[in-house]
Amino acid sequence: MHVDHARARDAFLGQLDAFVAAVEPLSDRQLLESSRCLGWTLGNVVVHVHLGLQEMLLGLVGSTDAEPDSDAAAYWRAPAPGEGDWLDGTRFVQLLGASYRRPSGAIRHLAPTVDGVRAATAALAPGAVRFQGQVLPTGDFLATWAVELAVHHLDLRRPGAAPDALRLTRQTVEALTGSAFPVSWTDETVALLGTGRVRPTEDQARFARELPVLG
Repeated sequence: MHVDHARARDAFLGQLDAFVAAVEPLSDRQLLESSRCLGWTLGNVVVHVHLGLQEMLLGLVGSTDAEPDSDAAAYWRAPAPGEGDWLDGTRFVQLLGASYRRPSGAIRHLAPTVDGVRAATAALAPGAVRFQGQVLPTGDFLATWAVELAVHHLDLRRPGAAPDALRLTRQTVEALTGSAFPVSWTDETVALLGTGRVRPTEDQARFARELPVLG
C-alpha cells in the first residue's frame, strides 16, 4: 500500500491539528478519565502520543537514498509485542504520566514537540526515510503516523478525528486483511474494529474474523 507524499502529509497534519484541538480543552479531571486503551487514562494517551512524535522526528530527519523495503501497510506487520513487553510499555507510560504535578502538564509539554513536528513535516521532501529499522517512502511514512494519531484520537472518546486520516486507517486495515469491508461501515467503525478497540457485533464478526490487525 503506497500513499502519495502530498496526500499523506496533508492527512497527517490535519490529524495532528485535530488531536491537539481535542486535548487542549481537557481539564485535569477529564484527563483522568479512562481511554479506550487498557490501563490508560486520556492523559496517558497524550503522554504516549508525545513520545511517539518525538520518535517520529528521527524519521523526519532520516532521509536516505536507499530503496524502500516497506510500505504504509507492511510497516504494521512487525511482530506484536509479547505480554511482558506490552505490560512494560503500558506501565512506563502510566508512570511517566504520573510524574506530572497535574495531568494537564502533559498537554503543555506536548505543544513544542507538535510545533517541531509540523515544521519538519512541511520541510520533508518526497523520497525515502529510515525509521525503526525499515526504509519507507515518505508518503507511506507520513501515512503511518496519520493512522497512529487517528487511532489515538479515537482512544480519547472525543469527536473530531480528521476524515482523511480515518480513511487512511480504513485503507490500511483493508490492505492488511486483503479484503474490503461493507460500505455501510463507517471509517471510524473499521478503525475501531481493526485495532481491537471494540468487539464486533454478531453481524460484524462474519466479516471481521481476521481483526484486529493494528495495535
